[in-house]
Amino acid sequence: MAAFAPYPKSKNQSGEASDLTGTLAMIGDPFAMGPSVAIFLYVAVEAAIYVWMPTLLKGYSGTGVWLATYSLAIFFVLRAAGRIFGSWVLSRWDWAQVLMVFSLAICVCFLISMMGGAAAAVYLLPLSGLFMSVLYPTINSKGISCFRKNQHGAVSGVILFFTCASATLGPLAMGAVSDWLGHPKYGFYLATVFPVLLFLGLLLNWMFQPARARLAGLDEREYG
Repeated sequence: MAAFAPYPKSKNQSGEASDLTGTLAMIGDPFAMGPSVAIFLYVAVEAAIYVWMPTLLKGYSGTGVWLATYSLAIFFVLRAAGRIFGSWVLSRWDWAQVLMVFSLAICVCFLISMMGGAAAAVYLLPLSGLFMSVLYPTINSKGISCFRKNQHGAVSGVILFFTCASATLGPLAMGAVSDWLGHPKYGFYLATVFPVLLFLGLLLNWMFQPARARLAGLDEREYG
């Protein structure tokens, strides 16, 4: 189907091409770094689930043992379902408020899981997927929207770099802490810091709306 689909031809109306220099220049722009840091924290939280949650729940034998067996599948099913739920929520409430509330829900899932142990984690860590669903695409979209069309490639490159770095360094740091202290739960103590920091950042974003003035001043013909 993709092979026969009629794709529109792209046109470079700005006459400016994205290159490595333009991408590196974005690192000094707070409107590029803010979303990139938020993406870094989010991906670290998500990677904690799909890399280390099975190890954390490996020895669990309580009443929810069947949940432990399918915890990762349940997480991805809920995250997929959350795309539909999240799009409905975003169509009715301000995106900054939605991200703040959803990141708070993720914080609650992680904090109670760490306080309650595997008996709580087997339910709450998979449930966090429902609230993760809208964070990455919304943060990525809003980050790119703060720049001119000819800069979209450069800022996308910065965000993608932080995505890849987090997917690598987050689980690595968790594994190192778990090995050092002798149990996977210690890696999840570290992972719990990530959603807390993400929530604080999104709370400040909701309170102060730093990108509102910049987005309001964008010319519709030059900016996407």
